[in-house]
Amino acid sequence: MRRTTLFFAIAVLMLLPSAAQADFGLTNFRGGFFNEDGSPATQAGSHPFLALTAFDVDTRVDPDLGEVPDEAVKTARFYQPAGFIGSRTAVRTCPTADFIKVEVSGYNDCANATVIGIARLQLIDPNGGINEPVYNLPPPPGVAAKLGFIALNTPVTVEVGVSDHQPFNLVASSVNIAQSVDFYGAELGLWGAPADHAHDPFRGTCLSRDPGPNSEARSLGTCNTGAPEVPFLTLPRSCTGPLTTSYEAVSWQHPGAAPDEGSFQSPGMTGCSKLGFSPRITAKPTAETAESASGLDFDVAIKDEGLTSTKGLAQSDVKKAVVTLPAGMTVNPSSANGLGVCSRAGYEAETLASNPGEGCPQASKIGEVEVESPLLAEGEVLDGSVFLASQDDNPYNTLIALYMVIKNRELGTLIKLPLKVEPNEERGPNAGRLVTTLDETPQIPFSHFHFHFTEGARGPLLTPPACGTYTSEGDFSPWADPQNPIATTADFKVAAGVAGGPCPPGGVPPFHPEFQAGSINNSAAAYSPFNMRLTRADGEQEMTRFDAVLPKGVLGKIAGLTSCPGSAVATAKAKTGREEIASPSCPASSEIGHTLTGAGVGGVLTYVPGKFYLSGAFAGAPLSVIAITPAVAGPFDIGTVALHEALSLDPKTSEVKVDGARSDPIPNLIKGIPVKAKDLRVYTDRPNFTLNPTSCQESSAKATLFGSWLNPFDPSDDVGVGLSARYQASDCASLGFKPKLDLRLKGGTARGGHPGLTATFTPRKGDANVKGLVVRLPRSAFLDQAHIRTICTRVQFAAKACPPGARYGYIKAWTPLLDEPLEGPVWLRSSNHKLPDLVFDLHGLVDVEVATRIDSSHGGIRVTVDEAPDAPLSKVVVKMQGQKKGLIVNSRNLCGVVSKADVQYTGQNGKEYDSNPAMRADCGGKRGHGRYRGA
Repeated sequence: MRRTTLFFAIAVLMLLPSAAQADFGLTNFRGGFFNEDGSPATQAGSHPFLALTAFDVDTRVDPDLGEVPDEAVKTARFYQPAGFIGSRTAVRTCPTADFIKVEVSGYNDCANATVIGIARLQLIDPNGGINEPVYNLPPPPGVAAKLGFIALNTPVTVEVGVSDHQPFNLVASSVNIAQSVDFYGAELGLWGAPADHAHDPFRGTCLSRDPGPNSEARSLGTCNTGAPEVPFLTLPRSCTGPLTTSYEAVSWQHPGAAPDEGSFQSPGMTGCSKLGFSPRITAKPTAETAESASGLDFDVAIKDEGLTSTKGLAQSDVKKAVVTLPAGMTVNPSSANGLGVCSRAGYEAETLASNPGEGCPQASKIGEVEVESPLLAEGEVLDGSVFLASQDDNPYNTLIALYMVIKNRELGTLIKLPLKVEPNEERGPNAGRLVTTLDETPQIPFSHFHFHFTEGARGPLLTPPACGTYTSEGDFSPWADPQNPIATTADFKVAAGVAGGPCPPGGVPPFHPEFQAGSINNSAAAYSPFNMRLTRADGEQEMTRFDAVLPKGVLGKIAGLTSCPGSAVATAKAKTGREEIASPSCPASSEIGHTLTGAGVGGVLTYVPGKFYLSGAFAGAPLSVIAITPAVAGPFDIGTVALHEALSLDPKTSEVKVDGARSDPIPNLIKGIPVKAKDLRVYTDRPNFTLNPTSCQESSAKATLFGSWLNPFDPSDDVGVGLSARYQASDCASLGFKPKLDLRLKGGTARGGHPGLTATFTPRKGDANVKGLVVRLPRSAFLDQAHIRTICTRVQFAAKACPPGARYGYIKAWTPLLDEPLEGPVWLRSSNHKLPDLVFDLHGLVDVEVATRIDSSHGGIRVTVDEAPDAPLSKVVVKMQGQKKGLIVNSRNLCGVVSKADVQYTGQNGKEYDSNPAMRADCGGKRGHGRYRGA
């Protein structure tokens, strides 16, 4: 008792009234934490003997009444140091009916076991005072704790809660304090362990309401409750400097005025090295199958025996948690569609009173939390929600961040914390690996923290792609020693393959992609959108690139289009996805179609649209397409994906080819988010762009889709799978076929002369394209092999190195598909036939090669085209040299008669047409050439 009496004597010295003041406010604000001997309690995590808060009220001198309070205190709030905590279960509560039932003696009916301290009140006389027991009371809804005392038969209560903002410290509030008597000051002393026998002489009915000499507390006996000694108060577990206690107060006379404020500092905590810290974690995805959409159950448990032992020290609280999920467990692209985000304003609007959706939208909720604490009663749990924060517009300005909002209206507790989520952007085995950081957590002990990410087809996570044991890592920094985090791990198993099937074998994943292609309208010679689709299954290799060959005769009309410059790729990549949508990098006049990419796993994918544009030469190819996809999916904008794809035309068949080897690869990681592309759709749907063939022979669209093999980030080990889709045009028989060939000879009309030849081929618009052509010149014209000077070898031709002497003519061809004609030399090229082939070598925007076979038929020259490309022509003009360079020699004078050639045409639709065009010679304007002579 002596040490207790001595302490109260020291504490009362702190309560001496200050000099009179001029304005309302509290003065001489003071207090601290003390040991039983009166010395400051500074051991972190310990349970102080006493926590003391005291203040005086500013006074003025009234001419009649003397020293009086300047104004009456209406409301006072006291903000405790961060980490100073109390237990809701350490002391039983006094029923409210017993608390307010005040007897004539001044005591109420509260049991002594509910007493938690002493209040010394300066009432009526600034130099006087009374002592009153402080009781633990049942808190009303919305309040964590409540204590009270009786002041001259008037109940006074103080409600205690947790601040709703950093540093989430305790706030004690006394609201609407009674004005029945003048109030000059108060000292509130709370016991760290109320059942401690050292408090028995001053407990409840054993406390004299009248102070002794020097305002000491006087005892009327010994009141032992028999209750177990359980800590009620615990000091902070952080040793970061002096502790600050502050207040705000307003008066009854001016309740709307700015509050009076003040603070005091007490000695900081020491001995943090003595505190334990042993968090344990478990982490388990909600799906146990490989490469599946999943939620996550993550738990942290801390066993803290010192928190509930009066002689023990509480463990340190968690200041910072960094959780790293195992490699292969990544963000699920399927989760994006339909997902909302919580803005900063929505986060700020989350209050205790807000209902679901009034702050953060429910569409942004992706998880839940539960927190259990030994400070709470059994069954009391702090529940909360986890929301996806707006991209970039969050406290970390990052792609992904979370808001954790924990609220309990019954306890009046609201804790809001942001979490930083960082996907690994490095291409390699840790690509997409997720690191989540939670910092500056409240200094409030918890025994169990449970975090649950929502499960389902749009679960936010993907499980690893193979069966096995996977390890999550947690680095926890204690408030007691933030610079030395504790590492802990937790394992989980993936026990089945995709969709619950058998575990995938080790080594190279399977790859069995599928391919579809075709025209929307397959009528021959019609313009129709042409679509392609490439798909793969879950658990298979990633798509890395593809080659494609369109069916013969499926061509694009480039005439009238502009070209998107290659620089647009860099321009697009520098934009956000939404910027690209608002202002496309390529002109609309170059757009030829759109794309749709399905990303994710399972049957629910996130589809992202894009566009592709005609571009010029790229990577050695004469044409290219630029595919631009604004990577905007749900609330996420991860930029713009721009790919340059080489486009070429087979010079012999005119088949359109997409050359993946000379194209940009399909991305599989964007800003740390695995793409997991499963469904690639290409729609070439510009009106009047894609033209169907005029042949109804069965054909196919071909593709080679390359899989990632063992390493999705190393293109050197990619392996392609050949794919094809049947294609066949229809209604070819409805197409007409009646081309025209005009033959003219110039010069060398005499017998033995060598005239030049101009052949003009003109098909009829809307007819089938020509497939084959046999031209038999009249017997009056035969090949002069002596004029065959030089022949281009096939090797030279392939190398584009034919000698000039091998050129025997020139060709120019017009097509409605191009703005400019194709033109080039006519070569004699070596062949497997008796005579060299005559090769039309056309150049322009694209190159076309048509070989014709030369031989003799019925004594005349025969020229045969076996397989012309199924492409529309407007006109073709071939000019063969004459005179000394001419290959044709006359067997008679051409001006004597007009001879006819025999021409047999074969259309792509199988129709045939014969004609006998006259070979008109340049006879100097003479008429009456005589009779016509055929072949």
